[in-house]
Amino acid sequence: MTGTLAGTVALVTGVSSGIGNATARALAADGAKVALLGRRAERLKALKSEIEAAGGSAVAVAADVTDPGQVQRAVETTLAEWGRLDILVNNAGLMRMGQALDAPLTDWDELVSVNIAGVLYTTHAALPHLAAAAADSPRGCADVVTVSSTAGWVARPGTAVYSLTKFGVNAFSEGLRQEVLDKRIRVGVVGPGTVDTEIGDHLPQEAKAAMDERTAGMTKLRSEDIADAVHYMVTRDRRVAVNQILVRAAEQTW
Repeated sequence: MTGTLAGTVALVTGVSSGIGNATARALAADGAKVALLGRRAERLKALKSEIEAAGGSAVAVAADVTDPGQVQRAVETTLAEWGRLDILVNNAGLMRMGQALDAPLTDWDELVSVNIAGVLYTTHAALPHLAAAAADSPRGCADVVTVSSTAGWVARPGTAVYSLTKFGVNAFSEGLRQEVLDKRIRVGVVGPGTVDTEIGDHLPQEAKAAMDERTAGMTKLRSEDIADAVHYMVTRDRRVAVNQILVRAAEQTW
């Protein structure tokens, strides 16, 4: 397949649904070969088939980002398949909401495990290979993009630990950006606002009701809107590094 990203290989996490699914499709449509990382194997197979039917290339890699061994094997599978890695999109994420006084500690542990440790594990496993790809790529660069949230810029009641994780990956990305400049690895963060995905479906009923009330009447973003932002970041000329993009629903105030 030809396109701006022809000859590149991308690894996208959390592709079983929503933003990750849309991002994988967008990168594949522009010529990238895409490694699909997620926990739900059947959904990965379906997405792989969809991408291939459209003329793209994909490999399905069932893995849990909270397990560093599984993440390392996913990167190794990608390299075994295509011999390089040019783009990493850290998209896998978890949302838990509720007042801190009432929150079970397991919710906090899960948020940190997925939203922080998951980003660290995938980035750590991918970095050496991104540096190698940047050194011999006609594009002259490689990319790390992490999907954060507007909660990484604005904390609100009920989102204290969720915001902690998103502020955290924003800070990690900025520090990493400065460290790998000489390796020609660009590092960026996309901060989505309210997106119509299934991420909120797993909230307790009270928290989901509060979120539904807050967003009542709002035209929510689509996953494809965030995929567009990721695609924009990784398709800029070598001289351009787009390090942060905030994408809010038009009626969103926070």
